[in-house]
Amino acid sequence: MDIRRKLEVLADAAKYDASCASSGSSTTRRDRRLGSTEGMGICHSYTPDGRCVSLLKLLLTNYCVYDCKFCVNRVSSDTPRARFTVAEVIRLTLDFYRRNYIEGLFLSSGIVGSVDGTMEQLIAVARGLREDHGFGGYIHLKLIPGASPELVAEAGRWADRLSANIELPTEQDLRQLAPEKTHAEVTGTMAVVADGIAERAADARAGLTAPAFAPAGQSTQMVVGATPTTDGVILATADALYRVQKLRRVYYSAYSPTPHADARLPALRPPLLREHRLYQADWLLRFYGFEVREVVAPGANLALDVDPKLAWALANRDRFPVDVNAAPRELLLRVPGVGVRNVDRILAIRRHHALTAADLRKLRVNWKTAAPFVLTGDHNPAVRRLDTVGLKRSVQPTLFDDLGGDA
Repeated sequence: MDIRRKLEVLADAAKYDASCASSGSSTTRRDRRLGSTEGMGICHSYTPDGRCVSLLKLLLTNYCVYDCKFCVNRVSSDTPRARFTVAEVIRLTLDFYRRNYIEGLFLSSGIVGSVDGTMEQLIAVARGLREDHGFGGYIHLKLIPGASPELVAEAGRWADRLSANIELPTEQDLRQLAPEKTHAEVTGTMAVVADGIAERAADARAGLTAPAFAPAGQSTQMVVGATPTTDGVILATADALYRVQKLRRVYYSAYSPTPHADARLPALRPPLLREHRLYQADWLLRFYGFEVREVVAPGANLALDVDPKLAWALANRDRFPVDVNAAPRELLLRVPGVGVRNVDRILAIRRHHALTAADLRKLRVNWKTAAPFVLTGDHNPAVRRLDTVGLKRSVQPTLFDDLGGDA
């Protein structure tokens, strides 16, 4: 198989991995001459300093000895197979980089032979790029859960970000659809990374010069909708990973039906809006001070017709209106339509003068949503709507609102 065909197969196989922001579109237009979105493995991700970088996103191989029922690359799948050598991935990465197509590499793999043997090949790519070619671009390596701690530690030496997929929200889900994997094995691998990052940070605080270790942290991915597990349970799992394993990010990937799928899997994929609501709720947990139980009950799913922050505000109207000139940061963060950046701006401005409704509009707060929930330095007649029955409908943001990039 020539290298272009391998690239087609293994870049397409990597599109199901959601630990990057985008890739895998197969949309093409007839007679196209410029701007093809054909899936050839280039995706976008974000570095810790906020830069968007283009990554070559590949599997080393889509052969796999595991039989995870939700995965298109499972051993029982009849999908086309291919396998890169370490040297081929290094050469592709360097060639794409020199043409200015990419700024880094995202590399994952099916499991062939042994867990450690597969992990060693992934590491060999990263080590070869760094040591033999002086590659300074971004590298995201997928960890093989259960790999020996020594290999995980070495991966952290060469990669910017590491990730081990938790796969499904609960241990019971794994037993049902991915019996070769366990949460304990995945979190054990995550713990090695968390310890390495903490140790590196401690050395830095002590003034010691230590080798870099996964400076962009670690993340994971969870398939949503392959089992009946509720959003409340999914978010509780994510919250525990953030608190215990210190993850930078949990990615939620809506289950995508595959040909000849197991009868235990749903025939249809869950609505993408569910995935979107999970990301919104995840944002509330990480940046807005919400607890899981405030966002959704353990046995319930998030409402699809309203975003989780607005849903909480509508269910807790007795907590509003909030005085933007006196309320603490924690309460300001709970106002619908006001994001973290604008809360910080409000706190800074009110040291000098009282904020009015006009000031909030200038800050590009989503005023349509926020107005009934805040008191300002001048008269705010919209606050009278707080107890009206039709409030939800009147404050729902639409695509045509000027959201100003705020929550």
